[in-house]
Amino acid sequence: MPGAATEILENSCIDCHADESGEGGFDASALGADLSDPKTLATWQRVFDRVEKGEMPPEDAESLEPKVRKRFLDATSRWITSTQLFEFSKLGRVQARRLTTLQLERTLHDLLSIDIPLASLAPEDPRVDGFTNIASAQAMSHFQIESHLNIVDAALDEAFDRALEDESPHVKSLTAKQIARTNPKRRCREPEMLDGKAVVWASRLIFYGRIQSTTVPKDGWYRMTVTASAMNKPEDHGVWCTVRTGFCTSGAPLMSWVGSFEATDEPIERTFEAWVPKGQMFEIRPGDLTLKQGRFAGGQVGAGEGTPQNLAGVAFHEMKIEEIHPGGDVSSVRNHLFGSLKLSKSGNAKNSKTKRLQLDKQVTQTELREQLNRFAHRAFRRPVSKAELQPYIEILSQMLEDNGDPLEALRASYRAILCSARFMYLIEPTSTESASNISSRTPLDDFAIASRLSYFLTGSMPDAELFKLARQQKLRDPEVLISQVDRLIGGNGQRQFVADFTSQWLDLIDINFTEPDPKLYPRYDSVVENAMLAETHRYIETLLSQNASIDKLVRSDFTFLNSRLARFYGIEGIEGDELRLVKLDKGSSRGGLLSQGAILKVTANGTTTSPVLRGVWVCDRILGEPIPPPPESVPAIEPDIRGAKTIRDQLELHRNHTECASCHSKIDPPGFALESFDAAGQWRDHYVISGKGRRKGPKVDPSYQLADGRPFDGFNQFRELIANEQKMLARNFAEKLLVYGTGAPIAFADRQIVEQIVDSTSDDHYGMRSLLDAVVLSPIFLSK
Repeated sequence: MPGAATEILENSCIDCHADESGEGGFDASALGADLSDPKTLATWQRVFDRVEKGEMPPEDAESLEPKVRKRFLDATSRWITSTQLFEFSKLGRVQARRLTTLQLERTLHDLLSIDIPLASLAPEDPRVDGFTNIASAQAMSHFQIESHLNIVDAALDEAFDRALEDESPHVKSLTAKQIARTNPKRRCREPEMLDGKAVVWASRLIFYGRIQSTTVPKDGWYRMTVTASAMNKPEDHGVWCTVRTGFCTSGAPLMSWVGSFEATDEPIERTFEAWVPKGQMFEIRPGDLTLKQGRFAGGQVGAGEGTPQNLAGVAFHEMKIEEIHPGGDVSSVRNHLFGSLKLSKSGNAKNSKTKRLQLDKQVTQTELREQLNRFAHRAFRRPVSKAELQPYIEILSQMLEDNGDPLEALRASYRAILCSARFMYLIEPTSTESASNISSRTPLDDFAIASRLSYFLTGSMPDAELFKLARQQKLRDPEVLISQVDRLIGGNGQRQFVADFTSQWLDLIDINFTEPDPKLYPRYDSVVENAMLAETHRYIETLLSQNASIDKLVRSDFTFLNSRLARFYGIEGIEGDELRLVKLDKGSSRGGLLSQGAILKVTANGTTTSPVLRGVWVCDRILGEPIPPPPESVPAIEPDIRGAKTIRDQLELHRNHTECASCHSKIDPPGFALESFDAAGQWRDHYVISGKGRRKGPKVDPSYQLADGRPFDGFNQFRELIANEQKMLARNFAEKLLVYGTGAPIAFADRQIVEQIVDSTSDDHYGMRSLLDAVVLSPIFLSK
């Protein structure tokens, strides 16, 4: 322990933190010097941060002399940093990192040119601060291995079946009569025929709008093209409809979201793509819950029962269902599985409904080994030595000796490759380049850089161009790296990256974890929910594309809306079902992440809001101020559903606790500011009290002050204050990118490099794309 640290502990800390009963639960006398202990390291980092920010000693205690404080901070920083860098030199900053379930699915898709869902066959990955790819949190158990085997077998079954069977894709065109119920007199939940169109009325009746004739004959991806128009639409907007898939029976009630559209008076053709399991069908119905909802007796709908109720509806003119393969056509599958190996028809092909192929009998064992080598090279994401390939060659040879079937031998060898650690884990050998070139960290080799970059930006294995650049050892060239970033997030690549990154960074993966209480939030529905998610995605995409300054993350004069979301927000004049950029009125409370419905929903529980939960979320995800767990001795705040006390009254108790005050000075400002938005993301001036109906509760008070004492009178002023803290916002954004891109939390020893990343973008006003590029070029990203 540095002498300067000992001096501070003895002279300035012991008086208040002398034992287990010390203030804030901190016992300075028991603080050890073994930084290999995670708890000791975390405590020292906490002590350093509190002193650096001037939070310790507190205002009512004797302050530190500037020289003493500087000596402590310098010595402690050097001590912690040098200790961590020494550990990094031995083990690396990021240790063994396994592919997440989603990364595994996408890797198998790209490796085999298949497209079936695989992630559902494994348990969900644990999340640490929202991220699923943190190496230190990844376990490998018998259950995990079994799940991995199930995924590999499912992927290989699909690939070999597609490669060896020559089937025609399922295509079905439907007229309105074929879309409607087969018996017009039968009361059921299928569309009815009316004036030559198949019609579904607005109703909450479950499965109403199911289309039996769209039932698919086998699992697969399907493109559904429908031409539809509105029936009896409201004067000021169309009829918003949902598209879902499912078995549509009471025994299998779960439905899968596909999309939504706004039907208008004129018939318009729209196309949707979805994975549909065998036996499931499409359900299309009015999904706008602000429409008048029809009532039908007995849980069924008879022809002519909707018209007298003056309901809005959707009318189908025609529809087409066609099987597709987004992962690649059959030639691509065969190329990945067999390369140049020749295929021929099997002997019993004439007796089979589908033509079955097999490897040509003239294929030699040498050719099989060459193909195995090519497959292993792609699967391991780097060149494979003879020694590394030998175990799989032995499996191939043994299988050929046992049954002589080259297909089975090849499949068994592939299975072994896909169950090896070299495939399951991101193997990251280091470069022979001197470590001193990148701040005493051990540099990755080019193939490891290719994998790290590809999984960061695409969530999958490197493609052919990255492999080529890795072989040429060009991926440590900054210009080459940035050109690859441009390429990988060009076109639809950026959309995928933003969706992946924000699902974890902003918790958008939890968008449908809760459903707002329909009695409290009757205007909320699945159409709104998915539009809110799309709004946030398009917003972040735009900020990256324009290299917008980081303050735009929380403050802007635009957002992305369609007519349904605009109505939900109370914004007039927006038409159409496509998201479009909308300029906001001056003084609007919409604009920036914190006012977007998706963010407001994932930070609430569907019924009530909590300034504490939202405040902690903003501190951690936006401001870069992680809040430690509350002391066990302090009880949690339960909402007062009777409305007798405001949340402010309840939080006063917490702020009066010494051990709570320092954290609540950071939590409460954003928490109170966001109280102007309810649990569904709508603006409110008063709380709503539930019980027998809805009634107006106490007035919302969103005013407060920041931790440094600067006051604000509401959300808009709070947003302005934090938007001006550009460096703080940029630092947090860079840190979240680094965590997501490397699979390890930001260590104390990383802080200096993070500051360099942020400072390097100051001339661009901390542009968000500039920050992304600086992260990729940083020693943290390019090191073990």
